[in-house]
Amino acid sequence: MTAPSHAPAADAAVRLLTTLVEHGVRDIVLSPGSRSQALALAAAALARSGSLRVHVRIDERVAGFTALGIGRESGAPAAVICTSGTAAAGYLPAAMEAFHSGVPLILLTADRPPELRGVGANQATVQPGMFRPWARLSVDAPVPGDAEPAVYAALAEEAVTVALGAAGEGLDGVAGPVHLNLPVREPLSGTLPDPLSASAGPLPRPAGAEPVRIAAGGRTLVVAGADAGPDAERLAREGGWPLIAEVVSGARFGPQLVPAYRERLRDAALADRIQRVVVLGHPTLSREVAALLRRTDLEIIAVRRGGERLNPSGTAVDARAIEVEQGPADTGWLAAWTAPTAVGGGAADPDAGSSADVPLDRPALVRAVWAATGPADRLLFGSSRIVRVADQLLDGAEARVHANRGLAGIDGTTGTGIGIALAAQAGGAPGTVRVLLGDLSLLHDVGSLLLPADEPAPRVQVIVGNDGGGTIFDGLEVAASAPSVDLDRAFYTPQSVALGPLAAAYGWTHVRVGTVAELEHALAAEVGGPQLIEVPLAR
Repeated sequence: MTAPSHAPAADAAVRLLTTLVEHGVRDIVLSPGSRSQALALAAAALARSGSLRVHVRIDERVAGFTALGIGRESGAPAAVICTSGTAAAGYLPAAMEAFHSGVPLILLTADRPPELRGVGANQATVQPGMFRPWARLSVDAPVPGDAEPAVYAALAEEAVTVALGAAGEGLDGVAGPVHLNLPVREPLSGTLPDPLSASAGPLPRPAGAEPVRIAAGGRTLVVAGADAGPDAERLAREGGWPLIAEVVSGARFGPQLVPAYRERLRDAALADRIQRVVVLGHPTLSREVAALLRRTDLEIIAVRRGGERLNPSGTAVDARAIEVEQGPADTGWLAAWTAPTAVGGGAADPDAGSSADVPLDRPALVRAVWAATGPADRLLFGSSRIVRVADQLLDGAEARVHANRGLAGIDGTTGTGIGIALAAQAGGAPGTVRVLLGDLSLLHDVGSLLLPADEPAPRVQVIVGNDGGGTIFDGLEVAASAPSVDLDRAFYTPQSVALGPLAAAYGWTHVRVGTVAELEHALAAEVGGPQLIEVPLAR
């Protein structure tokens, strides 16, 4: 079949995507489909000219989390393209995580035109507004041919601006997802300019937020949760305050860091002296911090990173930024929190890594991966038991760390890690992305292992702590109340998947390690492509 020489759908797609490129979008994650063909063909043509990078994923949920990972690492929104129907719904988990984590993301969903909605037409459902609770902008675009192509250029510019938090009522500076629903009539595609290119432009940046100014010193505690970044460490240093930094915060380093912070917060004589808490990011890993943030006797200032305020106490001040006023630091207050304790961050046994017969357990696993993560590397923690072990044991290190803790789901972890790798390694940049997760998190997102043969292979090590099921439930209240048979069937969900053949089926290298020395060797080896490292663990 010969493509029509002119199609409004093609014209609209060209204006939309070239404008995205001109406003800083560098990556598109595409899932194949008929209704979205004009967008797909325009994206492919722009990729051939070097105007953007296109990554093809057949599963829309995988595509959504891959784009989320790109946005996490780069700070720029990746766009995802899909056809109509259930395909669009596949983006929902990633859109929800992007909203709660403050990650920019642009959802481009093709749709039937209005006359084919609500009449039983094939592959047609209610798409306009389907992401509305989580989308910073939700637009049902006009059908190409009913509006000038310039309309789609304006929509693209607005989408990037809002996704980055440069616009949007009450959320200045907070990034998040944007949804453009794009209905089209036949012909669904047409001839494109050859070559098709666009000039890469800069990202729009939000205006600087008015900071909340607070005095240095005083009995203040800085809490850094997921996505806090190094700003939390800088703030603690400027104020002379102790820093509680979750392992997923990207702020777990520096002289202000509090080792074994759970023990400190359980010390009533110390915790009762706290007057003010400054929070950056989204803390989720300890009951002690959760209890701290529920206290109503404290001044709590929370710097928003996602689409929801952090306000468990009901009294927290919502801030976009913090500025520390000059003044003396309370060195005694800092020393009380940072002094060594009997329970430390947990430096590894100096002899543990040198012996080949030292078996691996969870502490040894997280310490080895933490130690192997260099300045050019990235580390993504899954929402598994392992991240809580890491948070309790690991010392400070200025590592580039990611985690999907906006909603703390296990879905999309591997896809997110691959997206991080695509962004971090763009242009030949060095480094390896390591994804540390449990076996059920891997199996929940096994479709992310499918990578196109014609795309560059990301340097990714997916490190699986395989204990045969969901042992995170062993530490929750259900373990004490449920009969063991029901705990196993409904929560632990034992599995015996052979991960070696699974990896081989998807073209991944598989390594099974059982000792500290074997793991250290695997982590130190040159990584040429995707690799699955399996670490058997006891329940």
